[in-house]
Amino acid sequence: MNYNIRGENVEVTNAIKEYVEKKVGKLERYFDTPPTSDVNVNISVYNDEQQIEVTIPMTNLLLRGEERHIDLYAAIDLVVDKLERQIRKYKTKVNRKFRQNGAPKHVFAQMEREALAVKDVEDEDEIEIVRTKRFDLKPMDSEEAILQMDMLGHAFYVFTNAITGDTNVVYRRKDGRYGLIEPS
Repeated sequence: MNYNIRGENVEVTNAIKEYVEKKVGKLERYFDTPPTSDVNVNISVYNDEQQIEVTIPMTNLLLRGEERHIDLYAAIDLVVDKLERQIRKYKTKVNRKFRQNGAPKHVFAQMEREALAVKDVEDEDEIEIVRTKRFDLKPMDSEEAILQMDMLGHAFYVFTNAITGDTNVVYRRKDGRYGLIEPS
């Protein structure tokens, strides 16, 4: 894996780089062949809180984790745990489909090889829609839309504004509050 580690409001020392590479490098044990993807790590400090974001784009999978903690090393450990859970969840999902074809580790590796072969053949500029959903937009106000969104456990909710008749979107922000998108 190729590491791209950058710091925001903090100097990334060799000790921090080595610790990140050591911890994130442990994720390679989940693969037959080590992935050749880039590992993008962004470390930032706001007030007394350390934040780390790790993104590992792969062919059929985007691993992404973000953690905040007072201690940077603890935040790194937490984000690696989060990425491990994502890999295990993805492997379990894949292995349920292909359990009869062999050992789980080999199935995951085979899928990765097949995805790489398919990607080489496909044009990279193509955009593919893999799922389409259709539903009726119920007229409601933004407060009711937020309640519906929370009941469904989604991060956003599309609805028809009962007052204006326009299509609007409510969404949950990272700070826990809500946002509203309206057409102009």
